[in-house]
Amino acid sequence: MKKGCPYGTHRVISPKGVLPQPADVIDNTMEIYDNEVLIDVKTLNIDSASFTEIERRAGGDVEEIKKTMLGIVAKAGKHKNPWTGSGGMLIGTVKEIGPAYEGDLKVGDKIATLVSLSLTPLVIEEILEVRPEIDQVDIKGQAILFQSGIYAKLPEDMPEGLALSALDVAGAPAQTAKLVKPGQTVLVIGGGGKSGLLCLYEAKKRAGVTGKVICAAGSQKSEDRARKLDLADEYFHLDATDAVGMYNKIMELTDGELCDIVINNVNIENTEMASILACKDDGLVYFFSMATSFTKAALGAEGVGKDVNMIIGNGYTKGHAAITLQCLREHEGLRNLFAEMYS
Repeated sequence: MKKGCPYGTHRVISPKGVLPQPADVIDNTMEIYDNEVLIDVKTLNIDSASFTEIERRAGGDVEEIKKTMLGIVAKAGKHKNPWTGSGGMLIGTVKEIGPAYEGDLKVGDKIATLVSLSLTPLVIEEILEVRPEIDQVDIKGQAILFQSGIYAKLPEDMPEGLALSALDVAGAPAQTAKLVKPGQTVLVIGGGGKSGLLCLYEAKKRAGVTGKVICAAGSQKSEDRARKLDLADEYFHLDATDAVGMYNKIMELTDGELCDIVINNVNIENTEMASILACKDDGLVYFFSMATSFTKAALGAEGVGKDVNMIIGNGYTKGHAAITLQCLREHEGLRNLFAEMYS
């Protein structure tokens, strides 16, 4: 059996010398190396920015969505959206484990991979069902998990689809839990969406009674969704590409103080400046959205003279799976909503 690099560089076809995520093409033959895990895939959870773009280009037609996804994997050996650069994650069952693999997995374990599909060797034999409303796609296929690849064993106290929907965005609420301190004013842009709702819950828990959590939703429907769950102190809906409109609204809600922390969960482009203008100097903007442009954020902040700290959304932080699943266990309304919408 061939020996593999822990980071999967042995799978890179082009360009040589890069890691699997930035690679254009990787080897997706399903014969495992000595330190890899082979997974029978059940469901792909495409990240929101990626699925939104695929759906837009397909004109909302499910068959065109299937063709686009199959084409991406056939060309790249993985599901890395060529327009957003992002992927998603999967759930499946462990089929084979290399003899040099180090970990607690065993054949038959049901797992969710917590590394992006944009670096995961994948074969799609057939797309069985597309669920556009929740960005999930059931397939018949297989995938490879590298030695360095993180994962979560699916919990026994909730349905697979429910766990998958939450674990797909596990980095966001976990980072929120780490960043938010008691007494802070926190704005969550995209607060009515999947990751936004989880971030609101964690922000409210961490900011405490002396803090203030503001939900900026994208529509009346998503605002009502968050309001019904009582996840914030203030709610409104606004087009997040309207930077000045966002600034004026936050000035109003904070008596001109602006926010200590702004968390951007929006799945569309050009929301960087709304996030930056809503943040006070020396505050922090966390861009979880994969639609974020580093160039627009960096040059935009410079252009308006904003001295803010900006964090690129890292899908991984220690304990992120446990923290996110615990959100659903602690908040019955949140769990029921996720079960209704995503499982």
